[in-house]
Amino acid sequence: MAVKPTAPRVMNGKWGMVYLNGEPVWETDSYEAKVKIEREDVDFVMQMAKDSKMTGLTGEWSMKIKKVFSRGAQLLADKVKKGQDVRVQIISKLDDPDAYGSERLVVENAWFNELTLQKFENAKMVDEEYSGGFTDFYFPDLVKVR
Repeated sequence: MAVKPTAPRVMNGKWGMVYLNGEPVWETDSYEAKVKIEREDVDFVMQMAKDSKMTGLTGEWSMKIKKVFSRGAQLLADKVKKGQDVRVQIISKLDDPDAYGSERLVVENAWFNELTLQKFENAKMVDEEYSGGFTDFYFPDLVKVR
């Protein structure tokens, strides 16, 4: 039977970390990776409820970072101008010291959907947003139910 958790055990994003091709992205504000499950409707005779069958997966990721370095320009600009499709590995880790453990996700064969060349607003801190897709993922570390 699972132990009833207490508030300090809830993971806090302050302890999240993202690594892009093995390099830490210290200026990360937010990160999300998700898989959309593609389905096709299946109807059976003598059954009113519509069922469905999984037909594929679509991996999507997004990240928002504080503008400190020219990270996007360094990684993407010259290559996309030449028609090269940049692919990366993204590792994310959530390791709150109050939690029951840490969780790590590895996203493989990740690509970018766009590159913002520059943006800013008067008297505002500058951030950059990146997003893309991926074809594979796995969890080297998971937080087990206690």
